Amino acid sequence: MANSLVSIQIIPKTKNGEDVIPYVDAAIAVIEEAGVKYEVHPLETTMEGELSELLAIVEKMNQKMVEIGSPSIISQIKVLYKPDGASMDKLTEKYRG
Repeated sequence: MANSLVSIQIIPKTKNGEDVIPYVDAAIAVIEEAGVKYEVHPLETTMEGELSELLAIVEKMNQKMVEIGSPSIISQIKVLYKPDGASMDKLTEKYRG
């Protein structure tokens, strides 16, 4: 059972002011490749899993930004740590139709 939710908004600096969307797409691909449950929202992406695994994914996302040309990155993260179980579905079930 997952013990954490981590939401991340990654804001890569681009060399010449290019659009950041391709960078964000690459960051989301890192999450996809990791195989954890996640949801993309307009201003952030939320992942569900074990805290250590999710924080390692955040690190890989930042590394990916550097690999594709970003000289610096701001990652704004929110963490819910609940040792007895954390679930996106449980937190949002009353809002789903």
